Amino acid sequence: MQTSSARVRSIPPTVFSEMSALALRTGAVNLGQGFPDVDGPPSVIAEAVRALEGGANQYAPGIGVPSLRQAVARHQQRHYGLEVDPDTEVVVTTGCTEGIAGALLGLVDPGDEVVVLEPYYDSYLAMIQMAGGVRRPVTLRAPDFRLDVDALRAAVTPRTRLVLLNTPHNPTGTVLTRDELQAVADVAIEHDLVVVTDEVYEHLVFDHHEHVPLATLPGMWERTVTLSSVGKSWSFTGWKVGWATGPRELVGAVLAAKQWLTFTSGSPLQPAVAHALDHEPDWPAALAKSLQERRDLLVAGLADAGLTARVPEGTYFATTDISHLGWADGREFCLALPAVAGVVAIPSQAFYDDEEAGRHLVRWAFCKEPDVIREGVRRLAAADLSRR
Repeated sequence: MQTSSARVRSIPPTVFSEMSALALRTGAVNLGQGFPDVDGPPSVIAEAVRALEGGANQYAPGIGVPSLRQAVARHQQRHYGLEVDPDTEVVVTTGCTEGIAGALLGLVDPGDEVVVLEPYYDSYLAMIQMAGGVRRPVTLRAPDFRLDVDALRAAVTPRTRLVLLNTPHNPTGTVLTRDELQAVADVAIEHDLVVVTDEVYEHLVFDHHEHVPLATLPGMWERTVTLSSVGKSWSFTGWKVGWATGPRELVGAVLAAKQWLTFTSGSPLQPAVAHALDHEPDWPAALAKSLQERRDLLVAGLADAGLTARVPEGTYFATTDISHLGWADGREFCLALPAVAGVVAIPSQAFYDDEEAGRHLVRWAFCKEPDVIREGVRRLAAADLSRR
């Protein structure tokens, strides 16, 4: 008896579940999966408790509760000058992951091509495939991980329907520059493409870098769906509350798919997320400052262990090349690492179509507490990381 569809059988299990289970099983320091060790603002948690005790425990409107949609609209205006209608141009999603699913299922027909930056968050692969789309990867190549505009243009064909963009970029830590984004905009306008932008790390940028939403560039609002969430910038990854913004027709397509996925998203959490956006606006900046310090701690510790990392411009993650250590690939290295050093990391090859481009790259997370990072890099420095 066939127990699953070909659609599901052809998609490998998420590497994050595998590596986090490995960390639990071995007691290793988890520098792999990107979730913080400390919760977000206490006032937001208190607001969720009030909502729970106040009766907000039944279905919310599928599009999202008005207070959150209004708060999202204010957030977009306050940070980026975007005027968003909360009644028709915002939909609340069960995290950005459902936003990605809703956008791809709502906008991509079987056979449509989707241009996607590689390496990519692994749900992109799964949802493009479930929508019947065809991936057209554009590789951000080590060691600099910058956008190759010629490769972007070459990836577009008459069958291309959509560009799926992620900036700040997981797993490389690249923040696309205004010039790089303008190149994306030029291609999208020239070929009349829709662009879906995953901006969950929008507030977590470092040094002199700036996050520029693609929707703010001339001619792009009308063809862009912007996705984000409370998970990363306010440290509530387990709440799974996100949103999509954009023109009515495109947001409507996301909602048309979302209604058959979850119908609605956590009722008592939505007022709390509205509170976060409106009343804890400084939290992400303080978090970014702390993350920059932890980034520097991790990068220096990795260097001491013989693992030179490219200094990320944003997100939670740094990438190292382990090819000099003699392992067949990053997966072999990461599976052995708990026994070798008592640490877990993520093999980046899971995020590539181009096997050679990602074969020896490994992703490390610095969203952990400083003492956890210190212990992780201490273990790495003390271990013999070469293939024996």
